[in-house]
Amino acid sequence: MTATLADPVSEVVQAAEKLLTRRTGAPVTLADPIDLGGSGLSTVLRVRVAANPFSLPRTLVLKQLPRTRAIGHVDFRGAETDEEVAFLREAVSYQFATALAKDNRPGAELLAYDFETRLLVLSDLGDATPLASLLRSGDADTVGNTLMALAQALGRMHAATVGREEDFAALLRRADVGNAADVMARQAVQAVHAVPELLARDFGLTVPQSVLDRADRAANLFTGGRFRAFSPSDLCPDNVVVGDDGVQFLDYEWGGFRDATLDIAYALTSFPACLCTAPLTLDRVRAMADAWRAEVVAMWPQLAFDEVFVTRLLDAQLACVWLSTELYLPEDHARIASVRAHQLSVHRLDALEARWSLLADFAADTGHDDVAEHARDVLSCIQGRRADA
Repeated sequence: MTATLADPVSEVVQAAEKLLTRRTGAPVTLADPIDLGGSGLSTVLRVRVAANPFSLPRTLVLKQLPRTRAIGHVDFRGAETDEEVAFLREAVSYQFATALAKDNRPGAELLAYDFETRLLVLSDLGDATPLASLLRSGDADTVGNTLMALAQALGRMHAATVGREEDFAALLRRADVGNAADVMARQAVQAVHAVPELLARDFGLTVPQSVLDRADRAANLFTGGRFRAFSPSDLCPDNVVVGDDGVQFLDYEWGGFRDATLDIAYALTSFPACLCTAPLTLDRVRAMADAWRAEVVAMWPQLAFDEVFVTRLLDAQLACVWLSTELYLPEDHARIASVRAHQLSVHRLDALEARWSLLADFAADTGHDDVAEHARDVLSCIQGRRADA
């Protein structure tokens, strides 16, 4: 990361100075911008507070999505998205998260925001280490401890936000975001429903009826479910850091409420909406699942029953793996290129092989032989395609 003096950076700094001056009622001067590397079209900077008439922190993080690029763009899910809607949803998500008690806050604190300039002023999480860097460390203890910390952090976030969906919905209405914002949920449902035809066309496979029934139930987790809590909904390892305050989540552009088992299943199936591959084993999956359950079971006592817990977790894992298959089995070069810059990215077939293998192992370990057999059938076809590539 190097100091940056480009004009767009200066414009972001000036906009932040104006916003903070309005908010505090006295001039605020920001200096020494450092480019932290935003995703997509966003600009993300760390700045030093050079003149501070009040109790602002010594450093801040600024995030802006330029208004000059208001048209839709292809995001990592390959869908046309409205950047203004994404910004509004992120601002609302940060508002919601900042209102939580400090110990329950899942990421940075929102210090100021401006809908007109699409600017967020956030607390600085400091020199936290990206989750991806820890997962590629090669040290078994570091990897295992990091994965456990991730599962526990997800559980704490979920437990702290149960029952607060109406608060979040009220913030969405105030920002005039509405139902149009939940693009990711709609796309996920459509993707899951498209997988049987995709498997039949590409591999000649027929999905067993029992698995189809489970998948229909699983798809509903994106829009409903009994275990609803707040989620950033984009848990790529590049959007998670580990620092003095533990695991922290970044990028809330798709933040919202959904069934929380999707979040832990998302981690257990190696982050299926991108091409990241985490060093997961069946033992690590079991340990992470139990760590997450320990954090949330007081809020959802039903999950204390193994049958309930395993059934819901397998549903969510199946939904995640099917979503990843619909995204990355087709050789969509634009979509694949958009996610290859992630630290843990691998070839799409390698990522899919890892995810279907994790699903097969978990299903077999928990006695769901129909899902295990289905997963092994797909896994065999993917391995065959890899060998022919």
